[in-house]
Amino acid sequence: MKNSRICPKCGNTDIVIVDGYAGPYGSGNNIMTGGTIFSAVKVDRYVCVVCGYTEEWIRESELIKLGKSKKWHR
Repeated sequence: MKNSRICPKCGNTDIVIVDGYAGPYGSGNNIMTGGTIFSAVKVDRYVCVVCGYTEEWIRESELIKLGKSKKWHR
C-alpha cells in the first residue's frame, strides 16, 4: 500500500498518509527507544478511506535508530 498506493483489501486508490509524530508524554504514533521524546521512532500510517484498512511503516532514517536501541530484542 505504501509503494503501490492501492489498498490490498479492497483495491481502492484513495489512500491517506498520517505522518508519525512524537508529542508530549510519549503521545503520538511512535515507538519510544529511550527516556526522552528525542528517542522516539515515528511510525507513519497509510489508511484506505474506503474500507479502513491500515498499514504502519517506519521511515528508513528511523530504522537505524530502532536497530541501535537496546530496549528491544531480536
